[in-house]
Amino acid sequence: EDIRILQATEIALKEKYANIVLIGNKEKILEKAKTNKVDIEGAKIIEPEKSQDYEKYVNLLYELRKAKGMTIEKAKELVLNPVYYGMLMVKDENSKVDGLVSGAIHSTADTLRPALKTAPNTKLVSAFFVMVVPNCEYGENGTFIFADSGLNPDPNAEELSEIAISSSKSFKELTGKEPKVAMLSYSTYGSAKSELTEKMIKATKILKEKEPKLICDGELQLDAAIVPEVAASKAP
Repeated sequence: EDIRILQATEIALKEKYANIVLIGNKEKILEKAKTNKVDIEGAKIIEPEKSQDYEKYVNLLYELRKAKGMTIEKAKELVLNPVYYGMLMVKDENSKVDGLVSGAIHSTADTLRPALKTAPNTKLVSAFFVMVVPNCEYGENGTFIFADSGLNPDPNAEELSEIAISSSKSFKELTGKEPKVAMLSYSTYGSAKSELTEKMIKATKILKEKEPKLICDGELQLDAAIVPEVAASKAP
């Protein structure tokens, strides 16, 4: 029901790069779109309490979380929450939903808490930002992933290696291109020394041992990582 979501919906539908399902009060959504002259025709609107899948999702949530104390009564309450409902749609193979956008009016914690579990072989939940820079020769035609910029405040070397591995997989899934990973620091190849630089050196070593085929290097300053001329000087 947030106006920014409705405006984004209009753009996505107009540019035809996604099918959109809006979860919330249908009357409020349509009224807000009409008042603000936003065209969301073509978007599907689901009201959890009126959905034919409500009971199915209540039982699904209960089964997934009963080992952690979930009750049917609590599941009935949570499935009414648009973020929980949306996560269950993603979980449901028959819903034809590939992803959930959240965070306009929800905190990071409230967005992540309903996520049911990590992907297979993933040891750590982490976050990344996709940065797309127009008319940029660096990165993958100006596309970068920066991780972890919003969830793990002070990861250790082992955790940094896991963040790099899962982020590189996401990059490949999103762009179809081979990832190139730079373990970033305020130092390049020992130009400064501290516990922070040592941690990044160790993380790079662990990463190379875990994923020997992954193109990766560190510790590197950002300019040395992405600008060939700077790399030739700082990190030949």
